[in-house]
Amino acid sequence: MISWKVKKENLVPLSSHLIRMKLTFCWAAKIVTGSCYLIETDTSKFLIDCGMFQGPKEVMRLNYEPFLFDPKEIDFVLLTHGHIDHCGLIPKLYKQGFSGKIYTTAATLDVCQIILEDSAMIQERNIEEENRRRKQNHQEPRVPMYSVDDAKACMKLFQAIEYRKIINITDTIEARFQDAGHILWSASIELFVTEWTKKTKLVFSGDIGQRDTPIVQDPTLITETDYLFIESTYGDRKHEDTAGKKELLIKYIDATYKKWGKLLIPSFSVERTQELLYFFNIIIKEGNFPAEKIFLDSPLSIKATEVFKKHTEVFDEEALHKYPNAFDFSQLKCTQSIEDSQKLNTYTDPCIIIAGNGMCTAGRITHHLKHGLWNKKNMVLFVGYQADGTLGRHIINKEKKVRMMGETISVNAEIEKINGFSGHADSDQLLRRAKGFAKAPRKTFIIHGEWNAQTTFKTKLEEIGFTCEIPSLKNQVEL
Repeated sequence: MISWKVKKENLVPLSSHLIRMKLTFCWAAKIVTGSCYLIETDTSKFLIDCGMFQGPKEVMRLNYEPFLFDPKEIDFVLLTHGHIDHCGLIPKLYKQGFSGKIYTTAATLDVCQIILEDSAMIQERNIEEENRRRKQNHQEPRVPMYSVDDAKACMKLFQAIEYRKIINITDTIEARFQDAGHILWSASIELFVTEWTKKTKLVFSGDIGQRDTPIVQDPTLITETDYLFIESTYGDRKHEDTAGKKELLIKYIDATYKKWGKLLIPSFSVERTQELLYFFNIIIKEGNFPAEKIFLDSPLSIKATEVFKKHTEVFDEEALHKYPNAFDFSQLKCTQSIEDSQKLNTYTDPCIIIAGNGMCTAGRITHHLKHGLWNKKNMVLFVGYQADGTLGRHIINKEKKVRMMGETISVNAEIEKINGFSGHADSDQLLRRAKGFAKAPRKTFIIHGEWNAQTTFKTKLEEIGFTCEIPSLKNQVEL
């Protein structure tokens, strides 16, 4: 058993008498993004995740709201994985006084280093542009939530831990990270809290991946808990095309190539991009790929791919032995500079462009969409979840015109989606995970999902004997 204990002087008593453990749903309740849960015991305050809201402007504004707690009083953070909606506000937490440990897996630590710096750079750039407009209107300038320096400095708080080993964080709190199968070294967290000699177990699912996904290992099945906190992103639907996603990818590549167009793929930088590259490599080796280039137009994706190359110790058997060096092939061209990215707008040969971000709310993909959505020869292929209100959701809903970058753009390009590339388990796989418990938890909290997905999944869980609740933002429960 590994032991990393928070110093006694850092523990913050919540009152002079014993109290029951309390949990606050700070974010990711009745919404997909912004994962953050505050747990208070008689001796500690700590967080599960500290993520950023993504989506329309009214949702993203929540990132600038004050925390529902004093960051100086938080003793430690347990981080499930390195997607921005789970880790994106850690530098803000640090900036406002948090100084405890952040426990996570080794690859997540490496991913966070690039993700958080990239987030800070985007904020600084956007605020600089906004402040130029505010100055012209004689308005006070704004400051970003956090700076690149904050993002770099908070990394000193990260502590890498291993899968499947119980760690003693305090005298009364233990944790074990299990493979969630979502992205490289993502985790579900088993939490053991002892109060007055009574031990209570909580399980936070994190984002649960699909079974038989390339590169990453399958999710670990957890069989017992007192309380379950489970994601529900796809709680109301199935991934019908999971088995045939490679064939669909070939179909859309060929269709766009025959029209001499561009295949534009908005993609999340961590995991989704690497899975795409993995499949492109297989298709090329099998001789099913046309004579065109694949442009990886995302500095963050390029860096994330290097993290994948570094952590092959957690690859599945197929990635390790059947398709080694899956991210290196001659057709792949990485465009680091803005100038090289801009040249793609005037590139006349058929090609594939993978660019961030995955929901089309910012990043280089927005420029490619601005220059490519109007063209009937092109195709936009979605391979990931599109949150309500995002540009990606508007496009995937086949709206005839979309508003972006201050302009109204006609949508003439073909719009397609492959659900099988999703990094999230579908409703059947979520239900299978729930059925893996030897007996139903005392209570199950359905989190990280939109209302329809949550209510549908709640009904399915209750049919197998679960007692469920769908919490709202800021709800508190005693456990």
